[in-house]
Amino acid sequence: MAEVSYINPLSDEGRGIIRGYGDLNQIFAEDESLIDIITRTTNQKISDDSIIPKSYHDLALKRIQWAIEKKNNRNYSQSEFEYMTNSELFVQDVVTFHILCQAIAVQFNLGSRESRLFIESQGALILERLAKIPPMARAEIIDEVLDEVKTDGSIGWKSLKDVISTKKLKLTDLLIDGGDIILQQEDFLERFADKFHDRSPDRMYGILIGDSVKEQILSRLIMQKTEEYIQRIKEMSARVEFHPAILKIGEELKEFIPEETGKYNQYYAGSGGIYGSVEAGKLNPEAFPPCIKSTVEGVSSGGRNDAIVLLLTSFASYARLYPRIFASDETIKVSDVDPDLTITENEILPLIFDAADNCTPPLFEDQPQEKINIISKLGFGMHETVDINHEGETKWYTPMSCEKIKIHLPNLCHPDKSCKGINNPLSCYGRKKYQLDNQSDE
Repeated sequence: MAEVSYINPLSDEGRGIIRGYGDLNQIFAEDESLIDIITRTTNQKISDDSIIPKSYHDLALKRIQWAIEKKNNRNYSQSEFEYMTNSELFVQDVVTFHILCQAIAVQFNLGSRESRLFIESQGALILERLAKIPPMARAEIIDEVLDEVKTDGSIGWKSLKDVISTKKLKLTDLLIDGGDIILQQEDFLERFADKFHDRSPDRMYGILIGDSVKEQILSRLIMQKTEEYIQRIKEMSARVEFHPAILKIGEELKEFIPEETGKYNQYYAGSGGIYGSVEAGKLNPEAFPPCIKSTVEGVSSGGRNDAIVLLLTSFASYARLYPRIFASDETIKVSDVDPDLTITENEILPLIFDAADNCTPPLFEDQPQEKINIISKLGFGMHETVDINHEGETKWYTPMSCEKIKIHLPNLCHPDKSCKGINNPLSCYGRKKYQLDNQSDE
């Protein structure tokens, strides 16, 4: 059977592995055992030497690369990352998990794109690994891990409100008793065995509580534990000096993630980096009006909420998806111009979330609810993620006028020559982008 730490690296077993690991400097050294396990992994494709991580450091970066490829690459090949689901690598996996948690906590804010990428990928990886374990052994390890991640001996349904809001789970899928979710057979029989007279309680447990529900809940709980762990490390970073190896990997991730994401995300593509030139038709930061440039760079406390939620969210979404809104009489939704929401998720939201992260203090650190407000302003209701099933619950807000910006965000309104004769930042962007596009064609 797979080790518990293979599914839950924050388990007691996982923490024991970390305590016994030794000097962190060795994470950069070539590890023959790691290479041997990877090359022997069933169905692993090794088209060239770069596929194989040769050290724990390489494995950490490969794990991030896997997360980005899995999410963005339409030609993603599982066979190049088959070792990610090889349970023989549980020790190496636990070490790299903890290394990445620390490096991310030191280098990025909890609400950053980088932190979200890692936390979400942990949940996805758990589900992939569980799918590879034979049914009987899978049921056993799920129960064992659930026992460890319970809080005060139970799992309250409110702790799963995030996953329920995504519609991956419904409240009607769950068996709830006294506010607790009943998942394990022992708990079920203890509470309900005497309620069944003409049917076997064991059989009813199998009917009422499906394995897929338990797996989704397990994945979500470990994502939450991972987020809490990163937050604790973040709090420690103010008073503890971290190992140079952790700091080095954090610095590498700062360059590595935008570089890898840029292969699939046009906002981050181009020779100029995050604010560099991009393809015609994509968002061009060089054409942003002064108020938008200032918002992207970061707003101080006081005007953060309105600048990010009201100004930037509407501007970025319309500038990228439907810049002619003021010349049209149409009522339009995001999905009318971005049917699979790929542009919204990979270009628009990263820009907004990065700007929120650049605020002083970072917006989501003390105002996490503003993520929901951003989604709401895009027309997807009061939820934490964009979901086509929620579209239309709220209105897709059009950009603020220059007059409203002067009134509500005067600290951002510093007109330059590009603003002359303009009454909306979207119109300013359209004119300047047209001029820049024409210059590049000459």
